[in-house]
Amino acid sequence: MSVRQRNNVTISGRGATTLVFLHGFGCDQAVWRFLSPAFEERYRIVAFDLVGSGNSDLSAYDRTKYNTLQGHVDDLLEVIDEFSDGPVVFIGHSVSTMIGMLAGIQAPQRFLAQVMLSPSPCYINNTDYRGGFTRQDIDELLDTMDANYLGWSSGVAPIIMGAPNQPELTTELTNKFCRNDPDIARHFARVGFTIDHRADLPRVRVPTLIVQASDDALAPLDVGDYMHRHMPGSRLDVIRNFGHCPHMSAPEESARVALAFLDSLGAVGNSA
Repeated sequence: MSVRQRNNVTISGRGATTLVFLHGFGCDQAVWRFLSPAFEERYRIVAFDLVGSGNSDLSAYDRTKYNTLQGHVDDLLEVIDEFSDGPVVFIGHSVSTMIGMLAGIQAPQRFLAQVMLSPSPCYINNTDYRGGFTRQDIDELLDTMDANYLGWSSGVAPIIMGAPNQPELTTELTNKFCRNDPDIARHFARVGFTIDHRADLPRVRVPTLIVQASDDALAPLDVGDYMHRHMPGSRLDVIRNFGHCPHMSAPEESARVALAFLDSLGAVGNSA
């Protein structure tokens, strides 16, 4: 099958530079509709769905290929190769920030810059690292998914979204979770929530902006500080937001810091 069909690739916007959006766990490219208008006049925008999510081809989901993030890294690089004539700006959310980071380490020449929204290289606490969860927390979360995926979706969506003054966003996220194939979602969750890419942070050579929410149950402020300290040349911006999805609940502020970062690089975002 084609890359376009496999990942439901869509193209919009206008500009000489391509910007690639990639959503987080349980979502699809529609979540970028709050953020993308701020970029459409300056960038050619490529958005796609992770295999197993949204309107991707579910038949392409191979548990062996996607048993680590590398399968999605390979997909991202194929999308860039097919739909961009040159290096891209990558904007990812949550687990997809690590997909973008690993792709940038593997093929830095394909990236001008990357923007990480609510990233985390590891969700599990360690001796000198506070990821936000104990190993028991993660095991219980995954066990709950196995026992009752729809109930888990309804219970965890408000925690992930936050945004108490925007209940429609919680409803949207819950519905997205519930529409996913439960078997694929459970498998991807086990991969995503048990990652540990801390050792890869010093290998990053792509200019990177870390966008951290001031109150995020999945990625506490310590995570952003840790990443900034260990990732050469990175920039950290903390924005006022309650929840893990600032591209949905605080799109104006997320766009502002991302555009300021890209402007500071000087060579991206020129209109065609």
